Amino acid sequence: QLVAYEVKRMKAEEGNKQKILRHIKELAEKLYKNENPYPAVAMHKVQKPTEGCHLRLHQRPFPRLDEGTVQWIIDQATAKLQTAPPAVRAEKKCMVPSGPPIAAILERNGNALANSARRLEVVRNCISYVFENKMLEAKKLFPAVLRAMKGRAARQCLTQELHLHVQQNRAVLDHQQFDFVIRMMNCCLQDCTAMDEHGIAAALLPLVTAFCRKLSPGITQFAYSCVQEHV
Repeated sequence: QLVAYEVKRMKAEEGNKQKILRHIKELAEKLYKNENPYPAVAMHKVQKPTEGCHLRLHQRPFPRLDEGTVQWIIDQATAKLQTAPPAVRAEKKCMVPSGPPIAAILERNGNALANSARRLEVVRNCISYVFENKMLEAKKLFPAVLRAMKGRAARQCLTQELHLHVQQNRAVLDHQQFDFVIRMMNCCLQDCTAMDEHGIAAALLPLVTAFCRKLSPGITQFAYSCVQEHV
């Protein structure tokens, strides 16, 4: 029904937070009523007597119940039950038109998808510049890459791109390259959540033992020595 009837309304509301919230509340009420069609039955609680109440003096005697009144109440309740509608709600079936084509809805998400693709492109370009020693271009893109690391897709892209360079035997870096790669890895791990532990963090493990730099003849520093503080 939302797809069929509400697309125009949703488009009209896009700029107005108040209207959007009101719409969400209406939807929430509909969904709640659908899940809870019967109002909750109020239960009458009978209070328990307090401890030691039987030791109390001046206890009021329990009043005599009038048999006629009790029977009248029971008869009233029975009559109500007999005339009450059946408890099961009859399901109303209705035809819902197909509404606007799905492309109309995807249009709204198009910008987000384009932005995501742009971010991944920035990450790939920056890594390419680092490995091609085009450090000035890499520096220009670097802040955008660090911002992109907030997104899971960009973090995955980083691990995939670095993996490709390891496969091409480009794991021994000069000092500047090493610094760029370490900063990207640190930023990536910093934004990782518990969900990424067996995905992105695990994918980085073989990479941090591969990338290295020569500090002096016979002394090599591996990337893990700079990123091993992350949880």
